[in-house]
Amino acid sequence: MTPENWAALAVSVMTIVIGFTASIRWLVKHYLSELRPNSGSSLRDSVDRLEARVDRIYEILCEK
Repeated sequence: MTPENWAALAVSVMTIVIGFTASIRWLVKHYLSELRPNSGSSLRDSVDRLEARVDRIYEILCEK
């Protein structure tokens, strides 16, 4: 292989690695954003609302 072929191979491998890394970072960023409360529409807010309802149900059941 010529030096130009080696350079082309190195550039293509680096491009693939950088693209894979960028896509993983994007996925992690967007998944983590669902775990932070944001006034109602995140997964974390939904879990908090459900926990409050379950706690209230337990209180009602314990009273009876």
